Amino acid sequence: MPEYRIDHVSYDDPRAAEMREAMDVELFALYATPEQPVMDDATLAALEIDPATMVSTLLVIGPDGAVVGHAALRHLDDEWEMKRVVVDSAHRGAGLAKRLVAQIEADARGMGARRLILHTGGLQPAAEALYSGLGYEPIPVYEPYASVMPASKCFAKTLG
Repeated sequence: MPEYRIDHVSYDDPRAAEMREAMDVELFALYATPEQPVMDDATLAALEIDPATMVSTLLVIGPDGAVVGHAALRHLDDEWEMKRVVVDSAHRGAGLAKRLVAQIEADARGMGARRLILHTGGLQPAAEALYSGLGYEPIPVYEPYASVMPASKCFAKTLG
């Protein structure tokens, strides 16, 4: 099995930004409809992230040095939110998302978090299965998503 490593980087690392952009392309294609081929301004605003709230950003580096995964942690009001967990499609199925989530959880615990929340879309059954399998439980959709994306799926996990 190839060796992968997880590196902590700054949120504005160009490689991290490139992974987030690739994730956006994939998700926008998934959620686009003929009636609404692009996201409206309210949805884009809800998905916007203030870089000042980001407290941990991770990249998965493949054996050849290429970035193949990303995850981040932000402080959202009084909560700790896992954001932008993505693995390049050519590297899915190798357990990398589980490794990213485990490291985000460890980072959150290290910062004093007692609970971790996350938001995902209603058309991402693989993401829902990943989080459920890791002990995350469904919670009501929270802001800033509830008012513009009420069909979203949100989860939480108490950190031990």
